Amino acid sequence: MPRPPQTSAATSSLSDRVYGALLDEAKRRPPPVHLLNVGDTYLEPLPAARAEAQRTADHPRLHNYAAVQGEPALLDAIIARTERVHGVALDRQNVQVMPGATGGFTVVATALLEPGDEVVLLSPFWPLIRGIVASRSARAVELPFYTRLGESSFDPDAALEAVITPRTVAVYVNTPNNPTGRVLDDAVVGAIARVVERHNLWLWCDEAYEELWYGSARPAALWARADLRERAVACHTLSKSHALAGARVGFTHGPASAMPAIRGAQTFLTYCAPRPLQIGAARALAEGDAWVESTRQLYIAASRQAAAALGVEPPAGGTFLFFDARRFFRDGEDIHGFLRRCLDAGVLLTPGAASGADYESWARLCFTAVPPDQLADALERLRRALAVA
Repeated sequence: MPRPPQTSAATSSLSDRVYGALLDEAKRRPPPVHLLNVGDTYLEPLPAARAEAQRTADHPRLHNYAAVQGEPALLDAIIARTERVHGVALDRQNVQVMPGATGGFTVVATALLEPGDEVVLLSPFWPLIRGIVASRSARAVELPFYTRLGESSFDPDAALEAVITPRTVAVYVNTPNNPTGRVLDDAVVGAIARVVERHNLWLWCDEAYEELWYGSARPAALWARADLRERAVACHTLSKSHALAGARVGFTHGPASAMPAIRGAQTFLTYCAPRPLQIGAARALAEGDAWVESTRQLYIAASRQAAAALGVEPPAGGTFLFFDARRFFRDGEDIHGFLRRCLDAGVLLTPGAASGADYESWARLCFTAVPPDQLADALERLRRALAVA
């Protein structure tokens, strides 16, 4: 007998509620309700990169399909900027334009995973990566990592070794990290490199926040290390760094051993990213350095303001605060009660469990989602609701 029509078992854990069940309620409430739950920005992108700046008169056949690999102008801009910023000359054949980092990692997972494979997710992590792995009938192995880096007893090499099995094929790493804002130092990066080389694993590098670092110098990219070039697959996006989240444009690069399969998977999954917005993205990469630097300074100020309001350490990068909310719980309250109390005060946050099963009592706040005046109001509402001194 044929199998009766039903949904795929691989999608049984997937939901559009990954960022919390209170969103619909928040949208029904009278204003002001500050939505600090999803990582986005209040800023408009560089004028030359905006959708309305791309005109058919300037780009004939603007609304036709783009080439599968990507618009030539965008590929040029990616390669030029990567060499300018990282000192690495990418082979053009090993670069693939993607519909954002979500699309990029979905394609990478399709190309590199078999059912039953395991991917180690250093947690807490970007909430969507767990579902992307699950969608391939693979297993996401969560390893509490970023929140333990300050512990004197924590050994990154040993922690990774403890979760590697014969089914492990990749380690996923994100620095600056969503949601903690941690930037991995050279010693930790070295430990990760040793483990993936020792076990001949892929390293999936999530570069979504590569431009949003708040220290004195740009952190070195993992994928740029000579000892990782043949096993690192990196996914970049213009969503965070260039305020182009709605454009759905990013890019992936990796070794020649992986990129033909990745390009083939891209062909059958999404074919291409939107051509008009690829052209805008090329302008953003080629002309947007000053815009990015200005944005970085605005985000530094917002991160410090948010951290001071909640009495936590400011992040080293990214767009989030991630904090253990237990110190704010009232008697008998759990994370759900805490999040509802925040919503009652007019602020929607993300439950920490979206970023890892070990973070049930944690919460995530995006400090770039609303303009400074609205952020100040949101933080004051939280201070009053949580009785922060």
